[in-house]
Amino acid sequence: MNIAIALFDGAEELDWAGPWEVLAAWRDGWPDDGVDVFTVGWTREPVVCAKGLRVLADHTWDTAPAADVVVWPGGRGTRPMLGDVAVRKQVQDLAARAEIMASVCTGSLVYADAGLLTGRRATTHWGSLDLLAELGAEVDPDARFVDHGDVITAAGVSAGIDMALYLVARLHSRERAAEVRRSIQYDPEPPV
Repeated sequence: MNIAIALFDGAEELDWAGPWEVLAAWRDGWPDDGVDVFTVGWTREPVVCAKGLRVLADHTWDTAPAADVVVWPGGRGTRPMLGDVAVRKQVQDLAARAEIMASVCTGSLVYADAGLLTGRRATTHWGSLDLLAELGAEVDPDARFVDHGDVITAAGVSAGIDMALYLVARLHSRERAAEVRRSIQYDPEPPV
């Protein structure tokens, strides 16, 4: 099972790093499950994320192994992708081969722009719900994440961690997801 996490300039750090933490903990803690997780970008040049973190993708889209699951983060970097024919084609090509296309935050806007969410329930960051609806999705404003079979959308930032744990449960078992959650000590209790 190959899980690709998209990286691009302006990607919100926790939108990709949260799912990465969950999925890499699964890969490393239970190697017999046969999971690989890697990051993918358009180039091998450093990516500058939304808050300034600089990272290097493991692969480019041209060299990456075929992905069974794709995770597309949100962030201000998604806005220039809307209406970009090359990005639409990239997403459509990935969706044609992947079992699951997952998004975090405004990554769902990119999926909607590519036609993956037309007439489907979906969610995103609360500040972009109207735009998601304009792009053809049936917005679920109260959902942490929405599983529509081959497409899963998650609301902002921390919902991506919840969605990644849900992916572990869906792809393996609730028991494995609970083990992964415990291994990363994910016990959210916000102080405010």
